[in-house]
Amino acid sequence: MTNSSPNPSVAQAHGRYIRGSVSKVRRVLDQIRGRTYRDALIMLEFMPYRSTGPITKVLRSAVANAEHNLGLDPASLVITTAIADMGPSMKRYRPRAQGRAFAIKKQTCHISIAVAATPAS
Repeated sequence: MTNSSPNPSVAQAHGRYIRGSVSKVRRVLDQIRGRTYRDALIMLEFMPYRSTGPITKVLRSAVANAEHNLGLDPASLVITTAIADMGPSMKRYRPRAQGRAFAIKKQTCHISIAVAATPAS
């Protein structure tokens, strides 16, 4: 992965085409934005939402990128950016009465997480 961010000490990871609505993913991302990596993992482990699985996967990938590509310590990382954008909807049809078809839109989203080292105090 190339680090395309302007700040060289920021590592990113993206999860694309994740099944789930954007609003349900955003409510979890709003809780972990600005927290340390360790605190975010603990929060995600105990949240009762289905979207915490893919978010945890993307977060671990961002931290692995920071550790491997930038040589940063995972204990010093903070989540700087956590966003979810809408992906394409899968269109499915359910048969209904009298030969009609009922459209079902299965939503997808793209999750982006960036982590950076905390400034030395």
